[in-house]
Amino acid sequence: HVQLVESGGGLVQPGGSLRLSCAASGFTDSRNCMAWFRHTPGKEHEGREGIAAIYTSAGSRPDYAGSVKGRFTLSQDRAKNTLVLQMDSLKPEDTAVYSCAAQASPCIVTLSAPMYDNWGQGTQVTVS
Repeated sequence: HVQLVESGGGLVQPGGSLRLSCAASGFTDSRNCMAWFRHTPGKEHEGREGIAAIYTSAGSRPDYAGSVKGRFTLSQDRAKNTLVLQMDSLKPEDTAVYSCAAQASPCIVTLSAPMYDNWGQGTQVTVS
């Protein structure tokens, strides 16, 4: 049973930084596909925006959405099975609930939410 637990959300001023973590457990293989998504409560009809994804093998390079490229950095601590999203130069439009998601191997690295079958509970990020 895969579990994903996010931490690190909060309130920050425009231009500030936040660091989100996603601790994963329950995978039978250390190489999986993981990603961060975000959505705005009350606007579920707009769906979840995929912002960064990675294949959790050593040396993998993340994929980023254009809206966050150059501002957000996705990294992995493979020893701790943790995915980290460093968010810099935050803007008010980055305000959302951020969720970690995962696919067990074999998997496809993608920013498409329907491809993921494991989700964390989400953490609120507010830029104001």
